[in-house]
Amino acid sequence: MSDYLVIVESPAKAKTIERYLGKKYKVKASMGHVRDLPKSYTGVDPDDQFKPKYITIRGKGDVLKELKTAAKKAKKVYLAADPDREGEAIAWHLAYALNIDEDSKCRVVFNEITKDAIKESFKTPRSIDHDLVDAQQARRILDRLVGYNISPLLWKKVKKGLSAGRVQSVAVKMIIDREKEIENFKPEEYWSIDAHFQQDNDVFEGSFYGIDGKKQELKSEADVKAVTDKLDGRKFSIDKVNKRERRRNPAKPFTTSSLQQEAARKLNFRAKKTMMVAQQLYEGIDLGKKAGGITGLITYMRTDSTRISDTAKQEARGYIEDHYGKNYLGNAGKAKKQEGAQDAHEAIRPTSAVRDPKSLKDILSRDQFRLYKLIWERFLASQMAPAVMDTMTVHLLNNGVEFRATGSKVKFKGFMRVYVEGTDDKKKDENKYLPDLTEGMVVDAKDITPNQHFTQPPPRYTEARLVRTMEEQGIGRPSTYAPTLDTIQRRGYVRLDNKRFVPTELGEIVTDIMKEFFPKIIDLDFTVKMEEDLDSIEEGKAEWINVLDEFYEGFRKRLERAEQEMEKIEIRDEPAGVTCENCGHEMVYKMGRYGKFLACSNFPECRNTKPILKKIGVTCPKCKEGDVVERKSKKNRKFYGCDRYPECDFVSWDKPISRPCPKCESLLVEKKTKKETRVQCTNCDYQESAQN
Repeated sequence: MSDYLVIVESPAKAKTIERYLGKKYKVKASMGHVRDLPKSYTGVDPDDQFKPKYITIRGKGDVLKELKTAAKKAKKVYLAADPDREGEAIAWHLAYALNIDEDSKCRVVFNEITKDAIKESFKTPRSIDHDLVDAQQARRILDRLVGYNISPLLWKKVKKGLSAGRVQSVAVKMIIDREKEIENFKPEEYWSIDAHFQQDNDVFEGSFYGIDGKKQELKSEADVKAVTDKLDGRKFSIDKVNKRERRRNPAKPFTTSSLQQEAARKLNFRAKKTMMVAQQLYEGIDLGKKAGGITGLITYMRTDSTRISDTAKQEARGYIEDHYGKNYLGNAGKAKKQEGAQDAHEAIRPTSAVRDPKSLKDILSRDQFRLYKLIWERFLASQMAPAVMDTMTVHLLNNGVEFRATGSKVKFKGFMRVYVEGTDDKKKDENKYLPDLTEGMVVDAKDITPNQHFTQPPPRYTEARLVRTMEEQGIGRPSTYAPTLDTIQRRGYVRLDNKRFVPTELGEIVTDIMKEFFPKIIDLDFTVKMEEDLDSIEEGKAEWINVLDEFYEGFRKRLERAEQEMEKIEIRDEPAGVTCENCGHEMVYKMGRYGKFLACSNFPECRNTKPILKKIGVTCPKCKEGDVVERKSKKNRKFYGCDRYPECDFVSWDKPISRPCPKCESLLVEKKTKKETRVQCTNCDYQESAQN
């Protein structure tokens, strides 16, 4: 019989922790929550101080029975769920189910699954934090009241299977608002003038700045002509040369949000995949007996803090000094707490800075290795010295017309030797060369080229951009970003087009209903305030019942009005102009999870459905009869195939183009990479730039 029972959430974690604690400890997994609100009804009584009715989750009976048996045999039970609100609530439910005194020292928390961290945490067990539990319970009840009251209305008035939620409704509205911005955007014309200047054998670029020392915008071709007419020949004198040293600081270690954004930019990971792989790295990977067996490689991955423990900081600084030298060490000052951050635990970092990615390449899967490398490099770089740049700005004059040339050169790489943060926006090359120029020099303009431009609408949200905006606005918390993005896609409210969110017709209909009858639910300021109220509950500054009461008073009235006034919305089927090949009835467009599709109007007698096929103007290279069309895989990934499928099974992930290979007459396809799009043959080594 084991002296102590430890209950964690997952079997992977249980196995690792049991090995660290030794024979006196038995570690079992609860497999997440064991109790929750019922699925079949609301399970909350607003008239009795929002009293929740918790029941054992279906399928968890055997797990709970096993835990009860083990708890009776143990001298002491420790609850070691994750170190956040959700984990605290899981521990609270377990304490109730296993008849453990909540005020006893039964709760153990750790930020990383390493031997030292686990052993240290068991030296200081604590009682269950009721403020954390209340904050989680308030969120759960709040979301239940919203979802279980509005969703049935949507089923009745619009379509079965719809749902409404606090954070998801705001996220959908943000995507719809961005789409309207794009639709209503009116491009404005503007011009630039670029020139190539020559000084001896060196050529460098410069751009028009202004006239007589004043910056001037070029809004039309006439403005450009006024500038070029003023030029007196092609000789420019260098009026001023400004040289200065600029320091660039490293990015802070990862939070949940910044990890999801950077993994999207650099690894092309969806938010859901990032969190799944991070969970694997956190819970532990088998490194082999010599390396310590199953070991957690990163700290807890749901955090909005950039704080780093002193131990981790010192280990990183030791590694930097040993591998790069003292001059690469950054300032050892403490990280400032970000406004609104819970700061309950650390930033996401490797559990050991000494465990570099190269040493794990043969052990980790490709996805695990790439994400670990990203986390390790970001953390190490955050403890390194700033990069030092030599920058130069040159002012060139010709009859009062001023051009400027800028350049920079990396003088000392600092943290850039390890890692440089990605960006959603294209930036000019920071290592742009300028020759050694001095005031009074005269240079020749080899060419002066006017360029017409038009302002661009704001871009559609990628997953990374949406997560960043939600974080900046204070919508949701680290644990909610990935589930929210997943939910709004599964419900068919938005879809991804070229990795960017586009609202569906269904999403717009539901948002319009919410706007009319439940404006507070989709109001950004209200959602932010609610998150702040939940934080106040966690900090012990507010009572959860009072927060819910304040919300529900107005919500109940809105519900009553919606029940009476909301009209049934019929989403009419649009005729497709083709007949069903099975029964001869007309085919119609219907709205599905991934947008519109073709279905027989004679449903349910005829259940024929077909995807809407977009022809790309290429004859099938295999059967020579059908047309190549754009299709979507089950994972919503775009591919190309013959419209005569299943008679013809031609498929291609790369987009075929209409002309044959000039070398061997075989099929040419477009190959896209992050850097370029090129055309290449599927049979021989012929390739060309896509622009040719």
